Amino acid sequence: MTGSPCDTCVAGRAEQLERLGVDMSRHDYVIALAGNPNTGKSTVFNALTGLRQRTGNWPGKTVTRATGAFAFEAKRYQVVDLPGTYSLVATSVDEEVARDFVLFGRPDVTVVVVDASRLERNLNLVLQVLQISDRVVVCLNLVDEAERHGVKVDHRRLARDLGAPVVPTVARSGRGLAELSAVIAEVASGKTRARRPSIDVRDPAIERARRRVAAALTKIYPLLPNPDWLALRLLDGDQRLMHAARDGELGALGRGDNSASAAGAALVPRPPAAQNEALLRTVMQSRWQLGPNTYQRIAEAVYAEAARIATGAITRAGEAPRADIDRIIDRIVTSRRFGLPLMVLLLA
Repeated sequence: MTGSPCDTCVAGRAEQLERLGVDMSRHDYVIALAGNPNTGKSTVFNALTGLRQRTGNWPGKTVTRATGAFAFEAKRYQVVDLPGTYSLVATSVDEEVARDFVLFGRPDVTVVVVDASRLERNLNLVLQVLQISDRVVVCLNLVDEAERHGVKVDHRRLARDLGAPVVPTVARSGRGLAELSAVIAEVASGKTRARRPSIDVRDPAIERARRRVAAALTKIYPLLPNPDWLALRLLDGDQRLMHAARDGELGALGRGDNSASAAGAALVPRPPAAQNEALLRTVMQSRWQLGPNTYQRIAEAVYAEAARIATGAITRAGEAPRADIDRIIDRIVTSRRFGLPLMVLLLA
């Protein structure tokens, strides 16, 4: 993660937040608000935009689309409240809408709202979004609820392990919203970028297939931001992305602009149909070689990484922080009094 606004700098800029409600006559940046259901995402949306929103339907869908706006330090931000989703592997219309906007809409910033009391479950979506984009902010919401349940999240360690800025908030009371706005501004302007995670699938066959499909993708679409993620999704058999590959729509991901906010952006030329068909043959051959349960094996790797990061960042009531436990163990095993007896016991 590059760049990190200090707490004092952010606090001094708090008064710059101006809620614009539905006034979206002009905007400089587009912000996607993503998150699992019941994370307080809509409360964050209302707190940022002034408790007012414009609603309508997504094109061709019955899913409601809510948009609002806010201004910060002379820049205007349009906020799109995406449907709640547990994953970018779409299994419902709501999840398809959210995934397609993050993937093909190319928002300037994607804010992923997570429930601090259910961190491990929520980090699955965070990791998936980070695999797509380096313009990500994690809004660690409901920290008051977590504390009431004896859960404390070290947001600095969480940010370090994720490689993305993390802002603790209590959206109901407005706590942390000014800081969130400031960090959004840092990411939108390019001053702060997230680090894309490397998910270790720990399966040599899948890794070989991923490299093969990623190479085929890069050959056709050299500007794709993350061919590895797309390769895994194609190996999953994601139908939306299979159709996008067949139609040449994947080129939208390699566009230099952010299509959600840049007016009049030139259309990306689609590759010849023969190249698309060759790519799909590579995908289908790789899927056939891998056999069933590819999706399950990939999903397990993401969940394992989410569990590892959450475990390191969470301290529950009555527990010492993990770093403190490690120091205590080190002092015991290296002490004159206990070190030698412990070594004898271990070698016995």
